[in-house]
Amino acid sequence: VQLQASGGGLVQAGGSLRLSCAASGRTFSIVGLGWLRQAPGKEREFVGYISWNGRTTDYADSVKGRFTISRDNAKNTVYLQMNNLKPEDTAVYYCAADRFGPGKFNYWGQGTQVTVSS
Repeated sequence: VQLQASGGGLVQAGGSLRLSCAASGRTFSIVGLGWLRQAPGKEREFVGYISWNGRTTDYADSVKGRFTISRDNAKNTVYLQMNNLKPEDTAVYYCAADRFGPGKFNYWGQGTQVTVSS
C-alpha cells in the first residue's frame, strides 16, 4: 500500500485547508486510515481516524468540531478538512493506514507541512 499526502500550505489563523491522502496498491487490505501530526520539538500526535468503509470516525479532542475526515470511495482518497485553524495546528501532517484496526499503523505516507500564522 502506498499513501500520498498533499494539500498542506500556509494559512492565516481562522482559515481552512483540506489535506488529501490517496491510497494505491493493495488497498483491500486497509481497515482504516488516520491522520497524525508532529510539531517541531513535540511528539507525534493523533488527529483523526476513519474506517475504510467510512462508517466510523474518531477525532482528537483538540480538533473536534473544527476538523472533518471523509472518504471518496471511487478515488481511494481520504480527506482532512481543517477549519478555523489555529497557530497550534502548525505541524507536519501524516496519513497512515492500518490493516487490523486502530492502534498500529502499517503504512505511512510522506508528511505535508501545515503552517498557520497568527
